[in-house]
Amino acid sequence: MADDHRIAHISLDEETIIWRNADVEQERRVAIFDLIEENSFKPVRSAARGATGPYRLRLSVHEGRLVMDISSEGDELLETLLIGLARFRRPIREYFAICDSYYQAIRKATPTEIETIDMARRGIHDHAAELLLERLEGKVETDFATARRLFTLICVLHIKG
Repeated sequence: MADDHRIAHISLDEETIIWRNADVEQERRVAIFDLIEENSFKPVRSAARGATGPYRLRLSVHEGRLVMDISSEGDELLETLLIGLARFRRPIREYFAICDSYYQAIRKATPTEIETIDMARRGIHDHAAELLLERLEGKVETDFATARRLFTLICVLHIKG
């Protein structure tokens, strides 16, 4: 379909990612795989100029801002979005903390404890996805599931070791 508003390829700025462990690497792989398999992504300004997907998306962090380079399938840069990340600092910190607890729990906690931590983790993740949807409003039309997966990748870009 010529008018396919979705992400077909996503990459992360490897220079932004300072460190990651096996758990984080697995989350990154799953988020990218799930995102490519099913997403909704329509950059408003590019679409208004006649651009259609699928799109290539490159994420990086520069001077405290999320940089979203959106390109055509042929790798022609369509637009670059800059989104301030100040409002994401707390959700990212909370998400890292709960993920650490979750990974530790998987190794030694009871199924009930793991479920409780996982519910908290999902809650933080859902809240952050809603925040991302707010920040993308008027810039990118997307759905909750796509925003959720994008937030996971934003977190990967913030790992400092």
